[in-house]
Amino acid sequence: MSEVFARPGDEGPVTVSLARRPRPGREADYEAWISGVIAAASPFPGHQGASVLRPRAPGGEYVIIYRFDTYAHCRAWEESAQRAEWLAKLDDMVEGDAAVKRVTGLETWFDLPEVPAAAKPAPHKMALVLIVVVFVIVLLLNLALVPFIAGWPLPLRILTVAVIQVLLMTYVVMPQVTRLLKGWLFR
Repeated sequence: MSEVFARPGDEGPVTVSLARRPRPGREADYEAWISGVIAAASPFPGHQGASVLRPRAPGGEYVIIYRFDTYAHCRAWEESAQRAEWLAKLDDMVEGDAAVKRVTGLETWFDLPEVPAAAKPAPHKMALVLIVVVFVIVLLLNLALVPFIAGWPLPLRILTVAVIQVLLMTYVVMPQVTRLLKGWLFR
């Protein structure tokens, strides 16, 4: 899989996903490695967190997703001696090379495994889809949550809606919408 890098000076956060398959019988070692490498990356400037998607069935791929606030901070981690030390520990633990994807900004919501990493939807298409999706989700969340949170302070109500909205968009709605509209988005 080809890698797509953000250019120095690009604005916005950088999200990197690494897919790897541990060797049979080495899953526990790989799990320990994941915990260690995430702990090593955490103190780096700009680190915004990491997530791990575990395989549903034995023998599947693990996907590590980590985020940095800028390309420069992401690159500092990726070129660090600490990361090199952690990568050296993988030699006999995983099969093959990692499948790597790097994206910046809103493109993370428009990512499909079957679409080449270099393919990006046009900004006006991303904006249109996001406006519609955000409007519908915010409307529905407000209608559904008002009876339960009406007495809460305004900032807490907004935070609640925003957190649920972002989680729904990231993990439920945008993957489905992107799949449904991929013929139009990536044209």
